[in-house]
Amino acid sequence: TFTVEEAVETIGFGRFHIMLFLIMGSTGVAEAMEIMLIAVVSPLIRCEWQLQDWQVALVTTMVFFGYMVFSIALGLLADRYGRWKILLLSFLWAAYFSLLTSFAPSYIWFVFLRAMVGGGVSGHAQGREDNRRIIAMCSYFNPFLSLGKVFWLAGSLLIIGLASVVNPTIGWRWLIRIASIPGILLILVFKFIPESARYNISTGNVAAAMATLRRIAKMNGAVVPEGVLREPTKERRGRFKDLIHPKYLRTTLQIWIIW
Repeated sequence: TFTVEEAVETIGFGRFHIMLFLIMGSTGVAEAMEIMLIAVVSPLIRCEWQLQDWQVALVTTMVFFGYMVFSIALGLLADRYGRWKILLLSFLWAAYFSLLTSFAPSYIWFVFLRAMVGGGVSGHAQGREDNRRIIAMCSYFNPFLSLGKVFWLAGSLLIIGLASVVNPTIGWRWLIRIASIPGILLILVFKFIPESARYNISTGNVAAAMATLRRIAKMNGAVVPEGVLREPTKERRGRFKDLIHPKYLRTTLQIWIIW
């Protein structure tokens, strides 16, 4: 028998992991553009709607409030229904509400819609973490994990550069529409991302997990280990109360404070 981790290590690092790194890294570009967008739009909506300082600040607060609330809900759903489905849903959600924001008729609508965008963006992490583990198991000292931060930086610089050109010419509403394009384009490449083998094996779907591992092995020019894939099925997944179980409570609180 062999486990998912053993299979991934046997298959080794290759074309699949490079493709996965580029696609999942690109989600950081889309995420950074949506989050940093407020910084370059706030001065314009302040003038357009005659906002006070606290009203401008509230926009950013609500984006991260949406991020906080929906990250909990989407995390639970990802544990129950799979990473791939939630990742796709989050991109559709964020792109949809981002486009709607560009048509916001008032300040109240703008705040609400940006909170919804923050909620959608929070789902990106649910798919990224499992894929980062796959890359980490194969890369060890590989610089790919550190390079992943470059995508967020690229997205931040891109939105600032676009704002310097778009805001003075065709306005902030068009900037929001343009900023939603990377997220829409990423939806088109989701078929290249398989469901997490770790998730499939945790639900007892051994056939699907094996299909994913064979797909990775084929792209890398390798073979899956001989034998039977076997890991214990997790009957209980996605329970919030696990976070506050005495066994994990200290770690949970420390992570919350750090973040």
